[in-house]
Parts: sequence; C-alpha cells; structure tokens
Amino acid sequence: MSKGYSACWTEAPGRAAIRRGRLPALVSGALQVRALHSAVSRGTELLVFRGEVPASEHQRMRAPFQQGEFPGPVKYGYASVGVVEEGPAAWLGRHVFCLHPHQTRYQVPATAVHALPADLPPARAVLAANMETAVNALWDAAPRLGDRIAVVGGGVVGLLVAWLAARVPGCAVELVDVRPARAAVAARLGLQFALPPAARADADLVVHASGQPQGLVTALALAGFEATVLELSWYGQRAVTLPLGQAFHAQRLSLRSSQVGTVAAAQRSRWSHGRRMALALQLLCDPALDALLTDHAPFGELPAVLQRLSDGAPDTVCQRIDYPGVPGERAPTTPKEPP
Repeated sequence: MSKGYSACWTEAPGRAAIRRGRLPALVSGALQVRALHSAVSRGTELLVFRGEVPASEHQRMRAPFQQGEFPGPVKYGYASVGVVEEGPAAWLGRHVFCLHPHQTRYQVPATAVHALPADLPPARAVLAANMETAVNALWDAAPRLGDRIAVVGGGVVGLLVAWLAARVPGCAVELVDVRPARAAVAARLGLQFALPPAARADADLVVHASGQPQGLVTALALAGFEATVLELSWYGQRAVTLPLGQAFHAQRLSLRSSQVGTVAAAQRSRWSHGRRMALALQLLCDPALDALLTDHAPFGELPAVLQRLSDGAPDTVCQRIDYPGVPGERAPTTPKEPP
C-alpha cells in the first residue's frame, strides 16, 4: 500500500506552500526514508525562494531530486536526515543523510544516501552539506602551518571553515562578522572573533563567506602581500563592485572561487563525492558543533520560516526543521551495517 507524504514547494518567488502526494510502490534497490530533520540553506536556498537564480544557472543549480523548474513552482533543498523504513534488510532502521528537498517521506536509490556514524546524532547531521562545503573550501584554500587566517562571515559555512582551519597546527584564525552576537557562537567553537574595524590585517589567507558584497571588500582589505582571498559566497543575480583600483595590484592578491559541486582539484584524482561526504559526517561527531543549531521549527511551519529568514533573522545561524513521527508506525529496528 502506498504511503502519503508532504513536501515544501516554492510556488512563486517569495511564496512557499506544503503540497501532499503519495509514493509509488518501492522498486528494487531503492530505499524509503522517513524524514527526521532537515536544514535550510540561508545562501542558495533563500536565493531560490526569492526567485534570484540567474537563467544562465538554472541547470547548474539544480539540486538532486529537485522537482519543478526555476523560478517556480520548484521543490528544492539538500539537507535531509531520516531513518530507512523500507528497502533491503541491511538498511532498515539506519539513520541516513540525503541531498533531498524538504519532504516527510521519500524514495531514493540506496546509492543516494550516506549512513550516519554511530556517534553522530541525527539532529546535528543536518549540517552535513555545509560541512562538505567547508571541507572542499579548505582543500581549495590549502592553508599552511602557522598561517594567519581570516574568515569573513559568521554563517554556518564560515563558522565551519574557521573551526576546521583552527585545527591546522600553528594557524591563528579570526572570525570576522558585522554582528556582535556571533562572538558568542565563535567562543563556543573556541574561535577568536572581531568586528570588521577591529579585525587583524595582513592575513596570509582570507576566506569570504558572508554572502554580502561588502564582506568581500573587507576580505580584500584584510589580505596581506601576495595572499589568497577565497570566495565562497554566491550572489545569484546581484552585481558586485570591488575596489580593485586600491591596493589590489600592489599587494599582488589572488581572488579565487570555491564551489562544492566539484571536488577540489588537489584531491580530485583520489576523492569521490562519497568519500568526501563520509569525511564531513565524521567531522560532525564533535558535540561542540551543536552551537550552530540555533533555531528549530516543525515542518508545517516551513513556508513561514522561509519568509522569516528571507526578511532577515540575523540571530539565526542554522535553521533546523523537525518532522513529527507518524502515529502507528513501527519504531526503527536495531541498526545494521549497510552493505
């Protein structure tokens, strides 16, 4: 008997709604997953919600298992954690991460999910896509022992990049953000914090992840001689104006991009997307990273949550969405090792 599901769709720019449907019979080799939690990407996902994906990027910005087309109606998202309720016996009861839109129950090939490590709580695992982005960024940035590193932008990705970089021996990492409240989150992660006017200059490496053009201007100003500025922000249709007529040339700065869709060049010959995701999930086992999970709301409120985040919500770091259990369903079986 088929089961029902609910999913969140952006019906038109700035307007989301919950749609309902029924799943087909499960095909061989596929898994049926009941969602436990998902997370909202404040970067790409809000650009999708606002209808700001450029026409030239409509194909490149498609998410796995997306339905519909930009600017809408479109079902989008890529940070879902759930429990396998149907499929091969070795997977039943396993907690998994999947790059799937916000949906209460879904069916995907077994190759599309990643089993969580035993000591990773499902609620924290919603950070997996962000951690994967941070890992790829550090591979692109290639920090060296003892580097002075500035990370501009204290959102989820910026905080994870700074947290990873601070674990490189000898590196002095400073998180830079315009919001004083980010100092408390940085402190919980063991990071130094500064507002832009007080940030330490002459950095060997600067990573920009604020999503704002002014943040990139700040990043360029903090870079030392022949330093690299790594750009993680994606601006959609917005134009960005930079002061490249000031010290940019005299400082011989390098400005380069990083994007998670492709494994960083230095690792590409040896690392698959699956191996990179497994690393991201293992890194999330540190309980300190719960500091990033600042907000949570039930799935039914997701359309209103998207509107709130789009309007600002400066105190929200990671917005988690929680899915209620379905009455009458069996509890997950004792987890087994996946094949």
